[in-house]
Amino acid sequence: MQRVARQFPENFLWGGATAANQMEGGFHEGNKGLNIADVLPGGKERLSILQSPGFNFEIDKEKYSYPNHEAIDFYNRYKEDIALFAEMGFKVYRMSIAWTRIFPNGDDLEPNEEGLAFYDRVFDELQKYQIEPVVTISHYEMPVNLVKNYGGWKDRKVVTFFERYVQAIYNRYKGKVKYWLTFNEINSGLHFPIMGLGFAIQKDEDRYQSTFQAYHHQFLASSIAVKLCREIMPEAQIGCMILFAPVYSYDSSPENNMYALQRDQLFNFFCTDVQVRGKYPSYINRYFKEHNIKLDIHEGDLELIKEGTVDFIGFSYYMSVTEKKVKTADEAVTGNLLSGVKNPFLKASDWGWEIDPTGLRIALNQLYDRYQVPLFVVENGLGAYDKIEENGTIQDDYRIDYMRDHIKAMSEALEDGVELMGYTSWGCIDMVSMSTGEFSKRYGFIYVDKHDDGSGTLERKKKKSFFWYKDVIKTNGTLL
Repeated sequence: MQRVARQFPENFLWGGATAANQMEGGFHEGNKGLNIADVLPGGKERLSILQSPGFNFEIDKEKYSYPNHEAIDFYNRYKEDIALFAEMGFKVYRMSIAWTRIFPNGDDLEPNEEGLAFYDRVFDELQKYQIEPVVTISHYEMPVNLVKNYGGWKDRKVVTFFERYVQAIYNRYKGKVKYWLTFNEINSGLHFPIMGLGFAIQKDEDRYQSTFQAYHHQFLASSIAVKLCREIMPEAQIGCMILFAPVYSYDSSPENNMYALQRDQLFNFFCTDVQVRGKYPSYINRYFKEHNIKLDIHEGDLELIKEGTVDFIGFSYYMSVTEKKVKTADEAVTGNLLSGVKNPFLKASDWGWEIDPTGLRIALNQLYDRYQVPLFVVENGLGAYDKIEENGTIQDDYRIDYMRDHIKAMSEALEDGVELMGYTSWGCIDMVSMSTGEFSKRYGFIYVDKHDDGSGTLERKKKKSFFWYKDVIKTNGTLL
């Protein structure tokens, strides 16, 4: 065990994170409607299939498999899983509510009682172990009806539907949930709008106009969610959530440094500038001009955005990105929906995601210096192939090493003066990979016997990292 540079705060929120669409299963139970994840086929080509021209968002079981339909069956096994989280000592558990469990079509006038009751049971089970839920309101699970009939967030009507959904869950769960997040990895829509913004770019469509108009509507919805939270649950806290990846210049060339800066601004800071500072940043005006983007902004929109700023910033951190303005095909690398050039100083995971613990310290310093609001690392972890040994154990020392280095980076950031609320490791229990639909890409402290071919008993098994993380929480990160 190793000591850290700075003691974590006494009330630090240690825990784990998941998403409803990747672990609940029960896709047709409890009157749940179809969401985007339900029509995602399994396999490494799932995202390209989803964005293919003519994809009709229908389920075709003769052609594809759909691992999200059963996932790891948290819908029926939540008590067992929450008990395991409690055994590790979780202070918080980051989860999401499936929009289509509450409003099956998204535009329904009344909420679905069976869906509301399911999350009542989950929250009550968490409360039994004194685990605070951290709830993401919308996590890559837009109702398919809103995608097919409204074009997702391109249509301003979706703001009204979202407000109805938010009011329903706030009024139902006030007193049970103290921490909320609006949209998961909201900035990911810049690269991959289908999951976050609810539409795929069509052949002749102006991707820039569509994307940023959809963002404007999402910013309005976020501000409404913030304002309603303060009215209905004044004791609660609500944050935004972004995918953060520090952008390094490939070399000291001013041209490459300027290119890296512009990518940093657009990807890492644009959405948080709006949601935290409450206004569109000045640098975006040039970008809008150069891409001929003209937003349809109604009277009162900018005032609403200004009034509905968040209390804290939640973010995912998996990797950094290295950039150069002109790169050849053989230089390009990808990971976590992002692309750049290979960083010669970094190793990569089994899925090619470059591993950079110092990048987390950089991210924390950049965000805190810019915004001066509390930060919350709500996703971080290592996707890897796990092997069950002959004696039945899973010796995932590679995951322990990864997490130890990243937690040490957080400790260094605390010493730098960053205000950090908590840390929830991504995929604290194995589940379906969002990007590839695989079960073999495992992040968890808890192994689930489920495999890419659909086989498996769903039995839960503790990995070596389970006991390591338990000790980390027990010592409040003092010993790693």
